[in-house]
Order: sequence, then structure tokens, then C-alpha cells
Amino acid sequence: MARTGQQFLDRLRQNPPNLYIDGQRVEDATTHPATRNIAHSLAGLYDLQHDPRYRDVLTFEEGGERHATAFMVPRSKEDLRRIGEAHRIRANYSLGTLGRAPDYMNTNVMAAGMASAYFDQCESSGEPGSGRSFSENMRRYFEYVRDHDLCLTHALTNPQVNRGKQASELPDPYIAMGIVEETEAGVIVRGARMLATLPIADEILIFPSTVIKENGDRSRYAIGFGLPTNTPGLYFQCREPFDLGRDVEDHPLSSRFDEQDAFVIFDDVLVPWERVFLVYDMTLANQAYAKTDAVLHMAYQVVNQKVSKTEAFLGLAQSIVDTVGSGQFQHVQSKVSEIIVTLEIMKALQVAAVEGAQLNAYGVMTPARGPLDAARNYYPAIYPRLNEIIQLLGASGIIMMPGKADREGPLGAFIEKHLQATNASAEERLKLFRLAWDLTLSSFGARQNLYEKHFFGDPVRMHSALYEVYDKAPYVQRIREFIHQTSADQTKTVAAD
Repeated sequence: MARTGQQFLDRLRQNPPNLYIDGQRVEDATTHPATRNIAHSLAGLYDLQHDPRYRDVLTFEEGGERHATAFMVPRSKEDLRRIGEAHRIRANYSLGTLGRAPDYMNTNVMAAGMASAYFDQCESSGEPGSGRSFSENMRRYFEYVRDHDLCLTHALTNPQVNRGKQASELPDPYIAMGIVEETEAGVIVRGARMLATLPIADEILIFPSTVIKENGDRSRYAIGFGLPTNTPGLYFQCREPFDLGRDVEDHPLSSRFDEQDAFVIFDDVLVPWERVFLVYDMTLANQAYAKTDAVLHMAYQVVNQKVSKTEAFLGLAQSIVDTVGSGQFQHVQSKVSEIIVTLEIMKALQVAAVEGAQLNAYGVMTPARGPLDAARNYYPAIYPRLNEIIQLLGASGIIMMPGKADREGPLGAFIEKHLQATNASAEERLKLFRLAWDLTLSSFGARQNLYEKHFFGDPVRMHSALYEVYDKAPYVQRIREFIHQTSADQTKTVAAD
């Protein structure tokens, strides 16, 4: 049920994902130099579930078994608050830098599993017990992932070959992953998907994409399924690692939390029928996230994670100010206050999402969409400014940072003398400033910055989607009523008041 860190590592060794880094297959992700640290960091995250301080928040009991709270089906606002607290505790573990921690996808399968009836609308769905009942497959997949406390990755988008053409119009129709054929055993898929973050996972969930644009109602690119990451023919080509094997004091984030990113190659991969959730239906595929409310539960996890991350920015900023003694300057106070405002906005949106929550058609207490959409559009825009504030507060101090080996080397005494701070020794100051560098300026920090900008998709498309779904009619009606009021109407209103 709720796994320990050792159980996570054991499964990773027994079922190694098909990872390729620097031109070589990763035989054991728990020992490979580029992945061992993130593997053990994830193990630590699983161990939190059994820490007496957090056990009753990070896990819940059902049917005599303990499960991770991210799998909890919320039936009340209090349930949502408990789930949110669990999200924030998990995010605190990495200062919010694990963008795709396991609880992100776990909320996805929870929402989809509870809304499994949605997938029965697909005309290819069969009778219960046939192995081709998509609703049954979705529900059982949720239960399987929950009962084994699995870690999932996912990949949503097609390779960036030609944005001006549909996938079927590219030189090879299987550049983007699509269905090749159906067999008695299952569906064979070929092509590639981007961008799988945290590929050292147990399974990959290919949930129906929200951006299928093809002519007609049926498309080979409309498909949803889940597979183990060691499935034959399934490969993860990873980017260059940011974990360079340096000491954690010198690289406090990248040496522990480089979750890796990969594009996923499907070389005629067989997806067994019992692992298929949807095929061919473009309308169902494009609406799957919205109609199952999976997108809202995922967004709720994200907002809680961003609250944790912004708290880390605030703590880091004030720590720099305290260390170098710059708190008396108004321009410094102004910069720190910007982070405070961002934090309070994100916290308010999280609270509003819970307070406006309602039971959906499947009996699941679902956070309000408006505050979550606001957060999803606001945070990517403000995040670069958070980075900039840390850089401005630290200034050249974030550049001149001798490492641990330098402090212990022949010039250590000079480093201790000349790089001390008003309220910290050189060692304490350098540890702090190295954290600031790793969060905002290192390769790891630069990737965080870009990732936040596109966390939920292209910012312009995100704004356009918000414009389309937000109910503006009541506010338009108020304006119309106001401008058509006569002076007599206004006089009556004032008199009535």
C-alpha cells in the first residue's frame, strides 16, 4: 500500500525503466551517476509517509489499508484541505522544485478513475469483463496505481517538427505517436511524445491530449493508456543531466532534485486492451481532462506546490537580507514585499478554490475552477520576477562563491576572512548563496524558470483558454443595466438606499 523508500528503490531495480542518457542505457537508475541522487531523494519522499510527524496527513486508511493521501477521493471540503496540506508537506521536501512529484499524477488517476464512466462513451469500449471496457480499465488502473503506490510520468505533446501542420501532414505520420493497428492482444502504437518529466517512474500514463487538431471525428492520435516504463519498445531519451555529482553543499538542489526530462519513443509498442482507456475519438480525447475534472485536481496540487515554492523564495530572500544586513533599505524591503504579495495571492487562490468547491457528477468534491485558472495564468508570469528579486538581493555575492573544496583548501583562511557576512560566517554565507544560485542561476535554476513558464502549456494558449471558459456574462449584464438606467431610476435607487 503506502510504500517506503526502500520499496520504491527495490521496484526500480527490479523493473528498470528504459532510460538512455549520454548515449547509453541506464541499467540501474538507483546507482547510475545521473539518476541515483534523484532516485534516493524520491525514496526519502516516500519515507515521509511513515514518519510519525506526517503519517496521518500523508496517508489515509481505507478498507484496513494505508494509502497515500493523493489517492484520497475527496467527499468534502475538509477532505480537500487535508489533501492540500499533504501536497504542501511533500512540496516542502524539495522547496517546491520537484514539479512532477508523484502526487501530481496520482491526483490525475484518482479523478479519472472516479469518472471512469466517461470513457464508456467511446464507441470502441466493450462489455464489462471483456478486457475492452474502457470505464472498467480506467477504474481498475486507478485502483492498481493506488494499491501499489506507484510513481507515474506522463507525456502530452507531439515533437516540435512543424507547428503549422497537423501530425498526419508531417513527412512521416508516425513522428507523433499514433495507433498503427489493432490486434486481439491490444493496440500497437508508434511515434514519439514530449515531455516526460520524472522518467524514473514505475509507469507512464498517456492520457488523451488536449491539442489534437485533425480533420474528421476519428484520429489515430486520440488514445489514452498506461504502461510500465520498462515495456519492450518503449524508450526514454533523456536530456543532459544537471546533477554533476558535486557535493550537496555546493549544489543543494541540482544534486538531489534533478527530476530529468525525456522524450518518449514508441517503437511499435503493444498496449494490452486492459490498459487502454480510449481510442480514435477526438472529441472525448480533447475533453478528457475537463470532463473528468482531472485538470482541476492536478491544478489544485500545483497551486499547493507553488505556495510551498513561494514560501521558499521568501525564506531565501529574507535570509540573504539578514545575512548581509541590508534590511534597512527601502528598495530591499520593497523587493521582499513583492514576494510576500505573490505568496498571499497564491494562498488566497488556494483557499478560494476550496471554499468554492462542489461535488461533481461523479460525487467527487472538486475545487473551484476560477481561482485555479487564475493561479495557473498568474504564477508563470510572476515567476521570472521572483528569480530576479533573489538575484538583485544577492548581487555579485551569488557569483563569487568558492566551493566546499576551496574552503577546505590552502586559501581557506582567506575565504573565511574576506567572504564572511555581517551576521554569518563565510561557510554559512556561502551555503546560503549557493542555494540562491542553484535555485535561480545554475542550469537547474534556468530549467526551473523555463519550466514554470510552460508548466501548464503555452501562456498565450492558457490565456485564450481562460477567456473561452470564464463566465463573463453576469458582469456584462451589470454594465448593460447600468448604462441603460434613467436619471429617475438612479434617483429611486439612491432614495431606496
